[in-house]
Amino acid sequence: MEKICPYFNKCGGCDFQDLSYEEQLNKKIDLIKKYLNTDIKEVFPSQPFHYRNRMDFAFFKNGIGLREKGKWYKFVDIEYCLIAKEKINTLLKEIRDFFKEVDSFDIRKHIGTFRYAVIRSALTSTISIVINQESPKKEEAIKSIANFAFITSADNLIICEVPPNTDVSVSENYQVIKGIDLLYTIVNKKEFYFHSQGFFQVNDELTEKLHQYVAQILEKYDTTNGNLLDFYGGVGVFGIMNSNKFQSVIVIDNHPLSLNLVKKNCEINKVKNVYPILLEDKNIKEISLKNPLFVLADPPRAGIHPKAINYLNKIKPELIIYISCNLNQLVKDLKELTKYKIKSVAFFDFFPQTKNLELVVELIPI
Repeated sequence: MEKICPYFNKCGGCDFQDLSYEEQLNKKIDLIKKYLNTDIKEVFPSQPFHYRNRMDFAFFKNGIGLREKGKWYKFVDIEYCLIAKEKINTLLKEIRDFFKEVDSFDIRKHIGTFRYAVIRSALTSTISIVINQESPKKEEAIKSIANFAFITSADNLIICEVPPNTDVSVSENYQVIKGIDLLYTIVNKKEFYFHSQGFFQVNDELTEKLHQYVAQILEKYDTTNGNLLDFYGGVGVFGIMNSNKFQSVIVIDNHPLSLNLVKKNCEINKVKNVYPILLEDKNIKEISLKNPLFVLADPPRAGIHPKAINYLNKIKPELIIYISCNLNQLVKDLKELTKYKIKSVAFFDFFPQTKNLELVVELIPI
């Protein structure tokens, strides 16, 4: 297949643009079957391009773009990204046109001011400009960003400050220059706010299909008197979506900016049986979980903490739905969930053109 992105093989963002989309899907399906040694119940493809609702672009000397393939310390100047939503490309152009000569951060020397432009597009859009909190030119940068607020079409503009010796693009140390610090979206007719400095799925189309599929799994079980644990629950989307099936829903997460939005999202969706708890995953045994218990776990790439896995084996919920974006870690965690076996696996291609994938694994007690 002819490569259609001029940055392919230079930029580290995409892996498979030299393959047709059908070939990409088959490659991932073969990998899943090899690692999990099981059939795939359903495959959910995505639109191949313009699907990402978040991009983290780095400022560097004479440009703004993405990391060079295989080189963490080098960057490729990007004018237009084919996997990003069109709104993101519009905002990227605004940033490029305005911030033509800035004191960009040197990732090796840990000096400089401008670090990242994090662009997110839901039903509202946000630009977070990430700067070095210890830069002597910080105040000058803040004034420049404040002037950018008058010309950008983004709904929200935020300045985030991060230490020079860390490589992160979100921060709890931020200020709002324009709009608010939240984004707004609708998933399967329910309304949600999520935080500009927190996690949300990057593919809107497949997020809706993912939630429909998870709801269908739960509908196969008698949950009338049951309780749901929405583990790594963020702003409570899974819990709120399925709250009508359970007596109560507990949402656990360790990110306060996200968890604080659970109450707000419950109010706008008129849900009254969802309860957020700020907690590290390893401390799950500290809370009282009522039986019959159903667990929905959507951890980050690091997977479920070993202490949490041991506790799940001990209390043995009726069902665990494990949503994973890291096949290698998923395999490790499934081996440790010794009291459970796989009932079904579904593959969601959240990340076309890349090697990444998303899986939903239905686990039942042995």
